[in-house]
Formats: sequence, C-alpha cells, structure tokens
Amino acid sequence: CRHNRSYLRGFLKYLFLNRKITKRDLSALVMGPVNFANLNPPKFFTPEEIKKIFSIPTTYAARELRCMAMVHLAYSLGLRPKEIAMICLDDVCFAKREICIAQRKSLNPITLPLPEAAVKAIAAYVIGARPKTDLRALFVTLFVPFRPLTPASVSHDITLHIQKVNPNATGYWLRHTYAQNMLESDASIFEIKQMMGHDSLDTTRKYLFIHTKLMRKVLFDETI
Repeated sequence: CRHNRSYLRGFLKYLFLNRKITKRDLSALVMGPVNFANLNPPKFFTPEEIKKIFSIPTTYAARELRCMAMVHLAYSLGLRPKEIAMICLDDVCFAKREICIAQRKSLNPITLPLPEAAVKAIAAYVIGARPKTDLRALFVTLFVPFRPLTPASVSHDITLHIQKVNPNATGYWLRHTYAQNMLESDASIFEIKQMMGHDSLDTTRKYLFIHTKLMRKVLFDETI
C-alpha cells in the first residue's frame, strides 16, 4: 500500500545516507502501481525473426516494394510511422546515403546515414513502384488520385508484412528492435535518446528493461 511504499523509501534512503550500505539512493525505484504499469518492456524481434522478415518471398509488386522500403526505414533507423509518412523525396540523398528526418517528436531534425540495404530498398520503390506525380512525399498511394500515405497507412502496411513472421507484432516492434540493437552495441542512453527522437530521457529509460545487463549497470553500478 501507499504507506508501506513510503516506509520502504525512507528505509532505503537511510541505508544510503546514514549507513552507506548502498552505493546509490534506491528510494526513487520504489514506485506505485500506476508508474509500474508504464514500465512494461517494449516488444522486439529476435535476430532469427528479423532474418525471416527480410526473407519473405516477394512478387516485386508495387505495394510490396513500397512496403519493404518502409520496413527497412523502421528497422534500420527506428523511425515512427509518422516520421516515415512525412519523408519527402528531397530528404533522401542517394549519393551520400543519407536521409534527413525533419518531423521528429522532439522537433529537432536529424540527418542519419542510410544502410546499403535501405538505400537499395528505397531506390527499388522509387524506380519500380512509385507513381509519376508532382507530390514530393516519398511514399504515396498507388492509384489516382495520388495522395501522401498517412501514418496509419504506413503502420498498417508494415504490420501486415511483419505479422507473417509473428502474428502478435505491431509496426512499433521494428522501432523497439532498433533500440535493442543500440543497447547491444553499448550505446549510451543519451545516444539512444537522440537517435530515437525522444524529447525526454524518461521515455528512453523504458528500453533499459529489454537489456538486463545494462539496466543493472545503470541502476546498481554492477558488472555481470
């Protein structure tokens, strides 16, 4: 109950300040049920599932080429459906293998390197599937009247594709997998915040719960 949590916080603070038993003040880790409910670990794909996602047979139809370009962006850059929907042709530099993401949740545009596989997927879509239109949006509908894809359409298409591998998956699993890969490569929480486009470290911290070793290192200064 609330009173017990208060007593526990006081005891942990006492161990830290008065007895010097703990290396850090652990009282802040004692949370109520509402806060704890928000710490459910994000779902992500295993390496084996990722291989299957990019090995799904394709007919190279226009819709499939468009979808694969979006899947590559979500996986290799951790982009949200809204960010993918807002990409314009002018944001992609094939020569430099870079992409400018202007519409970030934190309102800070960022230029990111494009992996070779993502460059090829985008090029295949632009050359082989994107309709001839004056629209500057990278991802557009395939039939007249042409319109930019909405974030909901981006999420829907990605979800349909990845559910061929995991029926419970959603489009955000690829974004979570990107964060997991950064954690595994020993990126700092500040680097992850920047690359994920978070406006608060509190949002980024939830990804520590999918990396037990890093979580314990950050919280308890432990080496496992």
